[in-house]
Amino acid sequence: MPIHMLVVTPLSRHHRQQLADADIILHLARTNEDRETLIATQGEHITAVLTIGTIGFTAEEMDRLPHLTLICAQGVGFENIDVEAARARHIAVTHGPGTNAGTVADHTFGLMLASLRRIVQSDRAVREGRWDEVRRSLPALHDKTLGILGMGNVGQAIAHRAWHGFDMPVRYYSRHARTDLPYTHDSDPLALAQGVDILVAALPGGSATRHMVNREMMDALGPKGLLINIGRGSVVDTAALIDALHHNTLGQAALDVLEDEPEVPAELSALTEQVILTPHTAGLSPSAIDATIALVIENVSAIRRGDAPVTPVPLV
Repeated sequence: MPIHMLVVTPLSRHHRQQLADADIILHLARTNEDRETLIATQGEHITAVLTIGTIGFTAEEMDRLPHLTLICAQGVGFENIDVEAARARHIAVTHGPGTNAGTVADHTFGLMLASLRRIVQSDRAVREGRWDEVRRSLPALHDKTLGILGMGNVGQAIAHRAWHGFDMPVRYYSRHARTDLPYTHDSDPLALAQGVDILVAALPGGSATRHMVNREMMDALGPKGLLINIGRGSVVDTAALIDALHHNTLGQAALDVLEDEPEVPAELSALTEQVILTPHTAGLSPSAIDATIALVIENVSAIRRGDAPVTPVPLV
């Protein structure tokens, strides 16, 4: 029996075909208006939803889909899906842990190198004829100590590259120390920031991590420190970040995610010498997206068989 899936996130033609080949009938909501119309007109038929963490799915929408049994988050994040409401309605919620960890880690090192070696600024200066102005000694990545907030799949992929590829000392914060890993565990995020040169936020979104990277942590990282966020925009206090950069109590920042993306605060955008921005693309690669779609199909197949989902979101 086919599954009727409401899709509220963009999908390529290739991935739409993969889902169709798995006997999934797609109802594509390309806009918020489409989403509302499809829920109103196809609500009796829809049994599954495909979304992403930043787009989410609400309790009110669930109430309008009486036969909904599954919500799939394409990728690891699920912060804007009302998971408690779904559980109360016996709707399974799944996500894609680990599917893009390697891609995110690769992007993170691109941000590190671009920041420390001032690659973006140097490229711009050379094109403007300012060769001698920007030709100077710059910090080397292998001389730095790396700190990672969060030691999930992404954090581990970043740490592995730093430890084995760049010979960097690695410290990390997580709720529990990982005895199977060779890196130094800090039980306090502030202590971690005080002891490293580069701090990478690799945390999920949600109330538990909101503004974990605050002004105190930025000041602890210091005027030569580099803050990178490839987790969720809500983890970093943007107003505090702008202020810290303006007052040079934090050296640099490289952000793939923002609190109100795709909106970029003008004050942040103006800091071209201190800040590198990318448009939430750290996890996007052909192989990573293929892996997320394959996992969606696995979860749909499990529900169709009457089994438990393969990758349910964790209990908070």
